[in-house]
Amino acid sequence: MIHQAIVRKQRIIVTLLVLLIVGTTIVSMGMGSAKLSYDRLIPTLFGQGTFKETFVLYSIRMPRIIITLLAGMALALSGAILQSITRNELADPGIIGINAGAGVAITVFFLYMPIDVASFAYMLPIVAFIGALATATIIYLFSYQKNAGLQPVKLVLTGIGFAMALSGVMMVLISSVERTKVDFIAKWIAGNIWGADWPFIWAILPWLIVLIPFTFYKANRLNLIAMNEPIAIGVGVQLAKERRVLLLTAVALAAAAVSVTGGIAFIGLLAPHIAKALVGPRHQLFLPVAILGGGFLLLLADTIGRQIVAPDGIPAGVMVALIGAPYFVYLLLKK
Repeated sequence: MIHQAIVRKQRIIVTLLVLLIVGTTIVSMGMGSAKLSYDRLIPTLFGQGTFKETFVLYSIRMPRIIITLLAGMALALSGAILQSITRNELADPGIIGINAGAGVAITVFFLYMPIDVASFAYMLPIVAFIGALATATIIYLFSYQKNAGLQPVKLVLTGIGFAMALSGVMMVLISSVERTKVDFIAKWIAGNIWGADWPFIWAILPWLIVLIPFTFYKANRLNLIAMNEPIAIGVGVQLAKERRVLLLTAVALAAAAVSVTGGIAFIGLLAPHIAKALVGPRHQLFLPVAILGGGFLLLLADTIGRQIVAPDGIPAGVMVALIGAPYFVYLLLKK
């Protein structure tokens, strides 16, 4: 039974996060190298803007804002799932190597495969998922002991090792290719929001439409798995099967996000922790807060980063890392 006071608190926090997202979106719409005054936002939204205003808003600003929000939500949910199934607060798709696996797959696809412009945006999440899944499977096998099951600490340490190794593989792959392709991969590694166009939104949106409701459907299972193995097994949870299904879900969410935003870490670490601190560890309560919090954090990081250094700004991945890395060290010392 969830206490009504906690439910009310959760609703207030969700409302505040929605308002923060709306406010940041409005600020982000008016900021950038191509100026769009705030008093022209509403007329332009309703089709009464000039050609330049309409182009800036609908072809440049809105796709980037939407893709950033969706990616932040996906990364936050992926991190929440990973932390629950491993019972390790340090788990994050960027930290444990899943993002790096997706990055290697995207690098190989971009550098060495024939690219069809019409299908490029839709192929990226699939390619990223294949790379991320292969990496997650290997990390899982290295972290699993036959008699003791999955070892959470070993999983994080193995994942960090794989992330570093795969980053090195990406550097080797791009060391002998043409400059334009190197620039693209370098932006991906830095966590630059590069897939800022409508086809990329349509490419990742189906993944989130399917996987977010599925995760909420599995919320009770996640509550049990996050507690301890004897309790989960005692109430009839098929632990190994559920972990594999949920790991697959987390990998798919992370792959869909990083396929268009690049190697962004720490969103999946920060958002679930903040959500749990606000409303407690019950998944029915903290998952909505984590999802909205992840979207807001990445949108805020991108909005601030774009204004610091002209003309390209600081990549969102770097801005998030400036906050997330110290927090990761804090957790590491604490645990």
